Amino acid sequence: MPSVTPSSPRSGSVPASPLPGKLQPGSYGIKDVVIGVHLFIKKPGPTGETEERWAEVLSIRDKPRSIYAPTPKPGEESNPLDLVEYYVHYTEFNKRLDEWVGGSRLVLERELELPKPPQQEKPAKKKVTGAAAAAQQAARQDSPSGSLLRKAAMKSLKSPAVSGRLGKKTPARKAPMKSTPSNVSEMAEDEDEDMEDDEENQDEPTEKAKVVTVEADGDVAAPSNPLAVETLSKDDEIKRLRTTGSMTQQHSEISRVRNFKMIHMGRHEIETWYFSPYPIEYAHIDILYICEWCLSYFPSPTMLKRHLTKCNLHHPPGNEIYRDDNVSFFEIDGRKQRTWCRNLSLLSKCFLDHKFLYYDVDPFLFYCMVKRDEAGCHLVGYFSKEKQSADHYNVACILTLPQFQRQSYGKLLIEFSYELSKVERVQGSPEKPLSDLGLLSYRAYWQEVIVDLLLSTEEQELSIEQMANLTSIVPADISHTCHALHMIKVYKGNYIICLTDAVLEQHQRTKAKKRKTIDPSKLVWKPPTFSKAQLSFGF
Repeated sequence: MPSVTPSSPRSGSVPASPLPGKLQPGSYGIKDVVIGVHLFIKKPGPTGETEERWAEVLSIRDKPRSIYAPTPKPGEESNPLDLVEYYVHYTEFNKRLDEWVGGSRLVLERELELPKPPQQEKPAKKKVTGAAAAAQQAARQDSPSGSLLRKAAMKSLKSPAVSGRLGKKTPARKAPMKSTPSNVSEMAEDEDEDMEDDEENQDEPTEKAKVVTVEADGDVAAPSNPLAVETLSKDDEIKRLRTTGSMTQQHSEISRVRNFKMIHMGRHEIETWYFSPYPIEYAHIDILYICEWCLSYFPSPTMLKRHLTKCNLHHPPGNEIYRDDNVSFFEIDGRKQRTWCRNLSLLSKCFLDHKFLYYDVDPFLFYCMVKRDEAGCHLVGYFSKEKQSADHYNVACILTLPQFQRQSYGKLLIEFSYELSKVERVQGSPEKPLSDLGLLSYRAYWQEVIVDLLLSTEEQELSIEQMANLTSIVPADISHTCHALHMIKVYKGNYIICLTDAVLEQHQRTKAKKRKTIDPSKLVWKPPTFSKAQLSFGF
């Protein structure tokens, strides 16, 4: 039996071994468990039994002792193996299930896989010159990636104001980084279908399928990929600032490790999913206590209780622009309510893992959905929106809090964002890339709206652009949805949208659920306008 005496964590160096590979039981001890190894971890199952799951060790630390932690009861003895904690990622599970585990949960009686050696750098690509270089340059100019956003970002880097800001050293915690990713917390139904052969696309559609001919726009032949993202190094990405207040896309080096386990908010205790940049003083507490009205955070229930006796806020600090029997919506300006919006961003980052906001909350409007009762307005979810978006995004970040998930609130938030776009008379789209859950939820909404439109229209021919004008959904998203559901067919040399039996059946199931919807007549809102000085955002 190997020795299992806990030892101090090491910096991740690979233990002495003839060759990288697996170590068999009995040939290693707990001191050989370093950053990067894979081994089995005891994980409690949903029914109470203990499972052994294959996991990767991402970080190691001595078990912290918070001054706000409750005093251990007499007679409670901790396992000496738990003096060292290991942050593990279960390879068969989503990242949101990563957690800190004590040494007693490591399964040392099974094999251990050592970290893989670092890969050698690939040889540099040859420089292309002549006609080939000219062709590549022309392709880049014609591609969507060479957009106004890219030009604006490069222009901002060359400007003296931005160059001066980049040259200065800023304090380590001048302002916490905020999260505004594109994510939706509500799962949609499974939308995968079997691929059809090209020959079937040439056949006549079935009698039960409704056909609407569409004009062959450029978006039909080449659907956009909302999940496509350019690969950049962390340093290059931090240097490449976006003037619209966007977020970085690759922050795995920064936030792979979740800093605390749970939050207490109102009547709910919620397990966090991801890292959130709360102050480091709160990093080692088990539960963070959050006021559900002003979203202030406290390390102990006593401090929260004392705060609640003085907190006079019982609804989001903004204008109520919508109210029905179920919910209300408030509009909050990030520049006018910085503290509240920063607290909201910190809270949402616990459940979002896509992007960071570089420029604070000033460039954003926040639309918060609440449920009302005699105590006040309880936050259900929200989405943020750029005050001025060069890419015509109508959503920057969208989230339904976990305690209100699986109740159709996510789709209600999406619907409300498009109602605002209809009032503005513009076509909108969520900021890309979308997360996996966000893509499913948006695609479910797009499918419902598109099928509703096709079933209710009396037009025999309807172009993608006409559908976009009627729904405020950009043509690229309509085309992407139709391709994902295999609704685009080729019939007698023309593109058509074919509503198959599977699509119609799924639409009927969705309609049978009778979800909550937005009543446009109850929306009291005019698109806000901002002066040039109000859109400067510190430049």
